[in-house]
Amino acid sequence: MKQIYKITYPTGKIYIGKDSVGSHRYFGSPDMHVVNKDFERLPPNERKDYTVRKQILWESENCSESELSAKEVEYIKEHCSNDPNIGYNRWPRFNGKK
Repeated sequence: MKQIYKITYPTGKIYIGKDSVGSHRYFGSPDMHVVNKDFERLPPNERKDYTVRKQILWESENCSESELSAKEVEYIKEHCSNDPNIGYNRWPRFNGKK
């Protein structure tokens, strides 16, 4: 099952990703340096006990890889997760417009 998912971090920021096999344990690959920098701003107790949420936004059993990639970009733009103030996606590059 191919999926588009949204990860919500305790920092309040999101990451939109794609999964070609539907793995329940895959949480994407945002830039961990950026995520860690945001985590450093959380209170110590929140850094020691937190929840990361994964939501499946879209799925298909038979879409092509190119369709999956196009759907990922569509959801990144829809959720503005490429805006550094909102999310951890760095592609497509945020142009300052919503």
